[in-house]
Amino acid sequence: MPEPTSAEWTSADMMNVAAARELLDGDVCLVGVGPPNLAANLARRTHAPNCRLVYESGAIDAKPKKLPLSIGDDDLAATAISVVSVPEMFNFWVGAGRIDVGFLGAAQIDRFGNINTTVIGDHANPKVRLPGAGGAPEIAAAAGRVIVIVKQSPRTFVERVDFVSSVGYGPTGRERQAPGAGPTLVITDHGVLEPDPVTNELTLTRLHPGVTVEQAIAATGWPLKVADSIEAVAAPSERELDALRNLRNREPVDA
Repeated sequence: MPEPTSAEWTSADMMNVAAARELLDGDVCLVGVGPPNLAANLARRTHAPNCRLVYESGAIDAKPKKLPLSIGDDDLAATAISVVSVPEMFNFWVGAGRIDVGFLGAAQIDRFGNINTTVIGDHANPKVRLPGAGGAPEIAAAAGRVIVIVKQSPRTFVERVDFVSSVGYGPTGRERQAPGAGPTLVITDHGVLEPDPVTNELTLTRLHPGVTVEQAIAATGWPLKVADSIEAVAAPSERELDALRNLRNREPVDA
């Protein structure tokens, strides 16, 4: 069967598929709303059926039959092996290092992986007040791996975030003291960025099909560092696209 062409999938599809591929079968993954929710459930429907989904609402090892509409979706409680309180979730699961992968989004992210989801502009008199950090600071601090999923643009990829909601590697890349590994991948609609092993500066290491290095640089609000060798990300397979479409249509499957 021939691979799907770019006319059959979008940059958002590619971003979600690339994120899903990073989950390993058996990973304990803390899932948030939006793209992380879609990516984690896509992984369960394709290559990682034993990925254990944990939601901030307290659902442990949930096996939703449809794409959850929120972290409070009743399908999560109905299919979880346990539902715990939010304090237990963040003290026993997140803070104690029991989460292998934490997915996060961002309104702003800087070159050292610091995330802003609080305000745009001055904190006391913001231009835009955002939903806030929720449990993201704890996830960013303690998860074994942190994967950020966000569309790439100069407005989002900024030289310096207006407010640090969730710490990455600090203002110069050297200040991180949290137990988790920090943002190990930033997956965008252009490609994948990874922290430099020495400086922790986010570096373009992979490109999605049809995207150029120049386009990724133009979508970044700082002089983007580019790896010497860029890996080409494989286009979505028909199986991945079918599962993605079924999720978006909230088609049920056996848990």
